[in-house]
Amino acid sequence: MTTDSAQASEGNKRRVLIVEDDPSIMLGLRINLEAEGYAVQSAEDGERALSLVHAEAPDLVILDVMLPKMNGLQVLQTLRREGHAMPIIVLSARTGEMDKVTGLELGAEDYVAKPFSLAELLARVRAALRRGPRVVEPQRTVHEFGGVRVDVSARTVTKASEALEMTATEFDVLVCLIEARGVALSREAIFARVWGPNHHGTPRTIDNFIQQLRSKLEPDPSRPRHVVTVRGIGYRFDR
Repeated sequence: MTTDSAQASEGNKRRVLIVEDDPSIMLGLRINLEAEGYAVQSAEDGERALSLVHAEAPDLVILDVMLPKMNGLQVLQTLRREGHAMPIIVLSARTGEMDKVTGLELGAEDYVAKPFSLAELLARVRAALRRGPRVVEPQRTVHEFGGVRVDVSARTVTKASEALEMTATEFDVLVCLIEARGVALSREAIFARVWGPNHHGTPRTIDNFIQQLRSKLEPDPSRPRHVVTVRGIGYRFDR
């Protein structure tokens, strides 16, 4: 085969991005996917995954939930908000029904529990590629309350038209509460939605983030109007 023919053949391959921080799982997936004729790229953390999707536009993403820097559910939610429509297959060590429901509701094409059969995963990859991209419209979601404006797509927060400095995690906790507005969320539920279902932290971690949000958003942090405490459960966002 000539060099030009080889390049053309490579260009015709379906492109799969693997996002997985376990080197052994990553290698096994890469070897098997390449043997099936796919062009494979890989990322070991969520931020790198987003960069590769933006630069390379893969045909399919295999996405682990527990990742450094940005967990898989955050990556999934971000990609769908941005309008990326490629199939995304989520991998997770947790098999609970709510974990699966969360992944699917955020826009996953499929959900595969670890440990998994390579043959089954490859079959799911083929099926997802046959179905093709889903119809996803970019969303420009903006929330406003009490003089505060939260632009989810731009990841910005302003209060009385002045920009507020927030860490990435503070922003994610805020959006988590806003999107569940009117519903009391336990600390465990906040952990699962923001850090991923496999994260285990202490209640104090969530309490600290809530205190920071109140200090930045509430007219009187000692008497919060928007991020309120629900005794015995956790927190609720009220407009």
